[in-house]
Order: sequence, then structure tokens, then C-alpha cells
Amino acid sequence: MLFSKNIGKHLSLDETSLSKGELYTYLTNKKGKGRKGTLVACIKGTKASEISDVITRIPLEQRLKVEEVTIDMARNMEAAVSACFANANIVTDRFHVVKLVLDGLQHLRIKLRWKAIESENENIKEAKEKGERFKPQEFKNGDTLKQLLARSRYILAKKEKDWTENQSIRAAILYEQYPKLKEAYDHCMKLRNVYENESKSKAEKHLNQWIESTSELKIEEFYTAANSINYNRENILNFFNNRSTNASAESFNSKIKLFRANLRGVTDVEFFLFRLYKLFA
Repeated sequence: MLFSKNIGKHLSLDETSLSKGELYTYLTNKKGKGRKGTLVACIKGTKASEISDVITRIPLEQRLKVEEVTIDMARNMEAAVSACFANANIVTDRFHVVKLVLDGLQHLRIKLRWKAIESENENIKEAKEKGERFKPQEFKNGDTLKQLLARSRYILAKKEKDWTENQSIRAAILYEQYPKLKEAYDHCMKLRNVYENESKSKAEKHLNQWIESTSELKIEEFYTAANSINYNRENILNFFNNRSTNASAESFNSKIKLFRANLRGVTDVEFFLFRLYKLFA
């Protein structure tokens, strides 16, 4: 589906599934604010060539007026935007950048948790051989080591100022047992703080410092994230031109998912797309 009249200066490009994991790509106009006039294009598939073939049907004069397109970190989306909107700045969404680094932190936590589980299993086995009952160590908040690592998932995803009293106690115990997790958490927060800068030049300086310090930290879970951020550096820094995010696209995706949930899946794709056309185009 293509609705050229809905195009605007500030667009978002994202994908979501309709049924059976089949992905559709949506080009939306931020000015539509999730109501009529929001949907510019709905394209089956995620290949850059498939997206470009549809969007380039919009007259070139209209496409040249587009100033900015926000995307996630997918290379196919960047290629499609570059091919379709020659004058547009590409902005990599800040949420996806931060999430990439947080995923590295969570990967480290999960790795440590598996080690704790393996260690506990070994201790249980040794206790059985001796005819004893194994009792795991409990910390002052009542957590065992593997519980401590499991229950710290949401703590590590939040800023310290947003922790509750119990979460602060749990974090203190966690960092005492695993100082490396404390280093990794602080490193994640430094990246989040990059987005607190008001000027693009200061943000660029702090982002470069963060990338350089990643190698000095010697936490391999962050190496891939740092390489991806370095590769997308220009698009990431374009955020500071207008502080644009992909929130409108995520909100649009949430509405589609809600419709899908209410219908308990999509059996009639054509009617579902017709519904999107009536509501959002």
C-alpha cells in the first residue's frame, strides 16, 4: 500500500510482523501522530530493494522535500532510505543504540548466572556423595547467588536514581560479588549520558571517548556493540540535530500488535491491511 499524499518532512521507517512471523515494513509520517495521515507506505518484506521499489513510486519532487528519516540500526533500512530520500538525514534511534549496549551487559550477567548454576550443581553432587544436604549461601537480603543474578535483570536496565530501596541493597551485594558487573553497568550509563548533551560537538567527543574506553575496559561483551556504534556514528550523532527518535514508529507498531492480539492472530491479511488503510491512511 502506498499513500503519497501522506508524506512529510520527518518520517520513520520500521518493520513489524502481522502473522506467522511474516514481516511488513512501514513508512510513517511523524506529523500524523498515529492517526489518519500517518501511514505513507506498507510493504511486504524487509529487503532494501523491495522497500525502494515501492517508495520510489512517490514522485521525486515530493521525496526531495523529506529532511529526516529515523530508523533502527538495520543496514537494509539505511540502504533503502539512502536510495529513496537523497536530501534526508538518517537518524539512528537512541533506544536501539542504548539497548545494544544493555544487551551486552545482560549477556555478561547471564554468563555469570550459568557459572553460578554450574557451581551449585557441582556442590550438590559433592554433598550427595558425602551423604550430606547442600544448603546454598544466602546473602543478607535472602538471595542465593543464582537468585541474586536472576533478580538483578531489571536493576541493570535502570538508572541508579530509579532503584527502590530493596533494589539498591541487591545491587550493592551484586557489585560486591562481581566488581566486573559494576564496571560494565557504569560503562552502559556513560553511553546513556552521551544523550544528555545539548550540542552535537560535545556528544561526538563523549561518544568517541566511550568507544575508545571500551577496548581499555576489556569486557568482550561490549566489543561488538562498540564496533556497531562506531560504524553508525554519523547516523547516531544526527540525533542531536533535532533530537528525533523512532518513538512514533514504535507506537504505530504497538497499535498493530494490539489489533493482532485482539483478533488472536491475523487470518485475513487483506482485511487487516484494509483496516490499517481506513484508520491510518
